[in-house]
Amino acid sequence: MSADATATLPAPAEQAATPPLSTGSTVQHLLHRTTAVLEPLWLPLTLLALWTLGAAQGWISAQVLPPPLFVLETLQDLAASGDLWLHVSASLQRVLVGFAVGSLIGLALGTAMGLSRSVEAYVLPSFNALVQIPVLAWLPFVLLLVGIGEPLKYILIAKAALVPVALNTLQGFRQSPVNLREVGEVYGYTRRQQVLEIVLPTAVPTLFTGIRLGFTKAWLSLVVVELVASSEGLGYLIVYGRQLFQLDLVMAAVIVVGAIGYAIDRLLDLTERRFIGSRVASAEGAH
Repeated sequence: MSADATATLPAPAEQAATPPLSTGSTVQHLLHRTTAVLEPLWLPLTLLALWTLGAAQGWISAQVLPPPLFVLETLQDLAASGDLWLHVSASLQRVLVGFAVGSLIGLALGTAMGLSRSVEAYVLPSFNALVQIPVLAWLPFVLLLVGIGEPLKYILIAKAALVPVALNTLQGFRQSPVNLREVGEVYGYTRRQQVLEIVLPTAVPTLFTGIRLGFTKAWLSLVVVELVASSEGLGYLIVYGRQLFQLDLVMAAVIVVGAIGYAIDRLLDLTERRFIGSRVASAEGAH
């Protein structure tokens, strides 16, 4: 082959070049992403539209279900006066302290049951019986022990968070593949190495599920406790609005409760995705 013929051959990069996306494919991709973003909003937007229409047409009395704009104005007044932040900060402090304490105890208890069949045999039956008792049923008993102050709220919130965290931790430790543990035994792994390098990595998704469920239970219990025994917080704000028959205040507090709970749940979900993604990337890099 001559030098001239060789020079006319296309470069490898030109041969491997991929054709650009067509305009139709780009538009279809954008539509798909837009639809995926808007899908979760259809239901709340539909409910908001029905709420607005019902208030405008007078289907429901404004004293029973105030118009959305009236609720928004109440929410703006609460934010401008500083009362909103006062109640939100009180609720967040309670739920974060109770959730942290309950999650740590739940992780420790679930780990102990997951690593020892004897501990599970002794503890799990009684634990399963006690968790069937709702938070409000514990209220009079804890009230006699610690009074009506902040410890009451921390204990009940911690109890609510403890249950799903402990049960999911136990499930996570129990679902580790037997063949992986057998491989670890063949390679002479110690008990500590098996737990840290085999059992724990496979249990991480279930542990995160337990933590998210634990926060959901803690947040719901916070509102219940503040409805019964509190002088500040979002639950107290709901009770205060009901006592004054200011349902715009009740609706504003309910919206804030839902928004904060949803935001923290999304944050936990994002943390889980990034943590698991970083572990997968590290494992692929090691190979």
